[in-house]
Amino acid sequence: MSAEDTRVARPVLNRQVPVDREGRPPWLKVRLSAAPAYQKVRDIVAEQGLHTVCNSASCPNMGECWAAGTATFMIGGNHCTRRCGFCDVITERPDSLDPMEPAKVAHAVSQLGLKFAVITCVARDDLEDGGAGQMAATVRAIRRRSPATGIEVLIADYKGEEAALRTVLDENPDVLNHNLETVERLQRKVRPAASYARSLSVLATAGRLRPDIPTKSGLILGMGERDDEVDQALQDLRTAGVTLLTMGQYLRPSPDHLPVDRWVTPEAFDAWAARARSLGFRDVAAGPLVRSSYQAERLAGVLPDPGA
Repeated sequence: MSAEDTRVARPVLNRQVPVDREGRPPWLKVRLSAAPAYQKVRDIVAEQGLHTVCNSASCPNMGECWAAGTATFMIGGNHCTRRCGFCDVITERPDSLDPMEPAKVAHAVSQLGLKFAVITCVARDDLEDGGAGQMAATVRAIRRRSPATGIEVLIADYKGEEAALRTVLDENPDVLNHNLETVERLQRKVRPAASYARSLSVLATAGRLRPDIPTKSGLILGMGERDDEVDQALQDLRTAGVTLLTMGQYLRPSPDHLPVDRWVTPEAFDAWAARARSLGFRDVAAGPLVRSSYQAERLAGVLPDPGA
């Protein structure tokens, strides 16, 4: 790596930043919205008895996204079989799958008039297929009811089972997303039931099976990673064929979760985005409040970049 590459690859992640009484820097302040579109999303989600990652994972962008008339639907129930150190989704033995869930999600997508829908899921290690069948059924239901709507699936690793991955890919999602989450050294602490190598393998296998479907992944910064480790993770994702990337700041959901190691500045996220593009990522969303499905339609190429 040349000296120039090193300067791009290792932006200054300023650990000494001003914080308020709540311990957060000013750029992490968000406001909930009272916009009519926000109320509409809330009402439709409640009416259908659906779960969203916006609520279940305490996403800081809920106000912005719901006010824009979008939401990320979380299927497979609201209880996860895994206990990740950063995630606010409840870890308990899940209930049986709701056979009507795919139709309910499709109804909500239709009612909201979404041009692009993101469907994610809890980990369902209790199921033989890891929940892949429910994801496939949900994509089919949306296609039947809203054939013009683009669909991104944010999947679990399905324990690396290729058959489960095929089940989802056979429904032709527009984007397949699976998050690496953190650097290799921190995997056991951050997501003990997952594997860095397995996640990369899932992404690489998806690209091999369906090179026509873009693959996407995300990293969370602020959990103790070093600059060189982040850079290595970006290179590993590119080697796996990933072309779309999200990078955001870790926010501790509760005292029971992993502590925040540092606040990454907006300027540092800009530098990481530049580095990622230099490695060949087609598009990147990076910033303190960016999450996996943030502006997903833009990264997928459905809507233009408002900053372009």
